[in-house]
Parts: sequence; structure tokens; C-alpha cells
Amino acid sequence: MGLVSLLPLVLIFVVFYFLLIRPQQKKVKVHRAMVEALRRGDRVVTGGGIIGAVTKVLNDNEVQIEVAEGVRIRVVKHTIQEVLSKTEPADKGGESGQKAANDDGSGGGGSGGGSTGGGFGLSKLFGGGKKSGN
Repeated sequence: MGLVSLLPLVLIFVVFYFLLIRPQQKKVKVHRAMVEALRRGDRVVTGGGIIGAVTKVLNDNEVQIEVAEGVRIRVVKHTIQEVLSKTEPADKGGESGQKAANDDGSGGGGSGGGSTGGGFGLSKLFGGGKKSGN
């Protein structure tokens, strides 16, 4: 009779493990791998919403990000939430880190108002949608 009363508690724990704990562990593992793979030239988004390009990996915990021309900030690596675009290794292609900012890979230039196809519309984020009159 005692084991039967513990069965609902055990079932609840098993459900929590498979629905909450295990997916969170996978998410942490993917984020850790993303942070460890950061390199110079990668376009990233921080936890605070700042978008910039990695200019230097300072140590295991910090990177330097250029958020505007000549404006560089130091950021703790684990606060980086997303990598918008990766760069090729420096030994293959030189220092062409600006390619991602000028690339309109989705083909959706112009004034359509939205991106068609599978693109995210990064050209709007990185200056493609600037207003011309001030």
C-alpha cells in the first residue's frame, strides 16, 4: 500500500525530467558550444540586444565587440545569445569580416516591406532600411 501512494509522486518527477530538465540541459549544451566557437568577425547579439561584430577574443570569458565604427565594448562571452553570421577562418579568406553586413543573401532588397523566402531580412538590421532624410 505504501508503494502505491508514492507512484504518483514518482510519475510527476519522471514527467518533469523529460519535459523540463532534459530539454534545458540540451539548450545549455548547444549555447556552450556556440560560445566556445566564437571567433573574430562573427556578428552576434548580446543578452541586452546589442548587435555587433566580434573584433577580438580576449580570454576564455570575454570578447571585444565593435557595435559602431570605432566603438568597441568588452562583453562576457556567456551573455551572447545568438550568432547572426559566422565568418570563415582567418587563414582561408583574409580579413573580410564586413561581407556579412553588406550581403543581402535573401535577395529581398527594395521597399517590399518584408522578406520573402527563407531570409531573416538582416539587411534591414544592418543598415539596408535606413531613412534617407533627417
